[in-house]
Amino acid sequence: MAVPGDVTCPVCATAELVCGKWTILILRDLAEGSSRFSELERSLAGISPRTLSLRLRALEEEGVVTRETFAEVPPRVEYALTEKGRALVPLIEDMRRYGREWLAAETADCVAAA
Repeated sequence: MAVPGDVTCPVCATAELVCGKWTILILRDLAEGSSRFSELERSLAGISPRTLSLRLRALEEEGVVTRETFAEVPPRVEYALTEKGRALVPLIEDMRRYGREWLAAETADCVAAA
């Protein structure tokens, strides 16, 4: 049996990547397409700008998210999933499906927002 935090176990390693607070919701939003920081911040009601910035930076370091800066005034920055990040979309869809089927009453607000 795998021990939590055991990165040699594929399930544990994936959980380490996606189970940080807000991380899966950031991935959910980026699965719809690229987003600006402010769009993500609005979508993720309650997340602090610092936390969002830290989560995006960690996902970028893991190769799951790309950050593209556009030379405009004011500067525009967009975040998008990489190929590695897009490979997580079926996991997110499975979670959505599970929530709708098994947790429908508890997840009504999230489903409406998604």
